[in-house]
Amino acid sequence: MWRNRKHEPGGAVRLRGADGRVLVAEVRTARGFLGRALGLMGRVPLAAGTGLRLAPCAAVHTGFMRFPLDLVFLDSAGRVVRVVRGARPWRVFRGGHRAAEVIETTAGVTLPSGRPTPGETVRFSSAPESSGGR
Repeated sequence: MWRNRKHEPGGAVRLRGADGRVLVAEVRTARGFLGRALGLMGRVPLAAGTGLRLAPCAAVHTGFMRFPLDLVFLDSAGRVVRVVRGARPWRVFRGGHRAAEVIETTAGVTLPSGRPTPGETVRFSSAPESSGGR
């Protein structure tokens, strides 16, 4: 995958909605400037239930992407400020002036239908909860 291990995505966390349901089961964080700049560029589509977190990040380019993305832009408090579904290659997407980070997933395979919605507060959890992770 990455040639320089310094830029490999970090450990996985889960993204949960306000109701506690898992929205993305495995989110890895891109490390450093180069890791965020490269994102998923040139890679194969992510498996269902996985995503990449870019932070800090208020805009995403999809140049050199091989597949469309679903994007979830979050503010610094974890509130969803914008959701883009089916972001096609060779475009630029901005989360707006409040966006602080973005979660990238393969379009149509990870995010539940209609979730998350702008204004919803999401959170990250590092381990499955006792309820079985729903």
